[in-house]
Amino acid sequence: MKKVVHVVGARPNFMKAAPVIRALGRLPLSQSLIHTGQHYDAQMSGVFFRQLGLPEPDINLGVGSDSHARQTGRAMQELEPVLAGMKPDLVLVYGDVNSTLAASLVCAKLLVPLGHVEAGLRSFDRTMPEEVNRLVTDRLSDLLFTPSADADKNLLAEGVERTRIVLVGNVMIDSLVRLLPETEARSIWHDYALVTLHRPSNVDDPEILGGLAQALTEMSHRIPVIFPVHPRTRVRLEVMDGVCRAENVRLMEPAGYVEFLELQSHARFVVTDSGGIQEETTYLGVPCITMRENTERPITVEIGSNVLVGHDLDRLHFEVDRILSGSARPGSVPPLWDGHAAERIALAVGQWLGLDAGREPGIANRGQRAVRRKLRPGRPAERARSEVS
Repeated sequence: MKKVVHVVGARPNFMKAAPVIRALGRLPLSQSLIHTGQHYDAQMSGVFFRQLGLPEPDINLGVGSDSHARQTGRAMQELEPVLAGMKPDLVLVYGDVNSTLAASLVCAKLLVPLGHVEAGLRSFDRTMPEEVNRLVTDRLSDLLFTPSADADKNLLAEGVERTRIVLVGNVMIDSLVRLLPETEARSIWHDYALVTLHRPSNVDDPEILGGLAQALTEMSHRIPVIFPVHPRTRVRLEVMDGVCRAENVRLMEPAGYVEFLELQSHARFVVTDSGGIQEETTYLGVPCITMRENTERPITVEIGSNVLVGHDLDRLHFEVDRILSGSARPGSVPPLWDGHAAERIALAVGQWLGLDAGREPGIANRGQRAVRRKLRPGRPAERARSEVS
């Protein structure tokens, strides 16, 4: 029986892996789940497993937090003997966290076939560690599952063979669609702005974080602000006495997936620096203001659901004015962000492994042709040699 191993490490991975594991469960193959432990506490990891219906990890490596290099290195050290012993036919990695990079490098060294879910996204900003993780992972992957057409274009421009690319849509939306009904009967707040901030560029510099906190305080005079505080951000705020203490700014602990989905779906707008939230608000039809100079999800900007303001607080207030006045134009939902991306991934994986995956409606013929090839013995080694030479 063919064996597929999933490697996850942080909260954004969990929403992507859950529907893929569920969809692959209908195929005649075995699955194992490895959690590196990059996010390791209950609020950042455990509650997401429960709510998303993820199985308990077969192995938890417990790498914990550290610098990027040390965290990636430790994950590689722990993963190598595990994957060598499992001998999987395919390893699936998700997104752009350090655990994804670690698994990709280990698979390349062990000549284990690799598939990347959410491939091809680019911010074109290599000062972001996630951008480096994406670039390396895509270069090493045998199968690249892309969420949108711009991701395909990025990969082709980088010289990736078209036959390795499969446009499947946004698998994060699969989890959102499945669990959104659970938010409808819950007790909720009404008419508020939702805020999340965690990136070093926004929270590590006291002057920048102080300016953002002041802007949120000013915003709260017009609309209540709900701010689930990431552990990284909370540490920074605690040393800035009095910041974000306005009566109308509600600081709270990080929310579980369903709770946060509830907060997003009923917000007037969202202010964030998260990539995944830009996608979720797009599907939900909630305006998003992103506190970044660039994004690896440019499609959300192109269709009008998301605006980038960087650290320009005047622009932030301008965009809030537009939303509250009703003058902001509504966005739309990109193609294939329909709740069925994981089914398309399962079809592609089944065909690629030579299984009887069947044919399902709604999958582009190009996508089916792209995954009909079989894994040739030694192919990863051949590619590794050619890319080193």
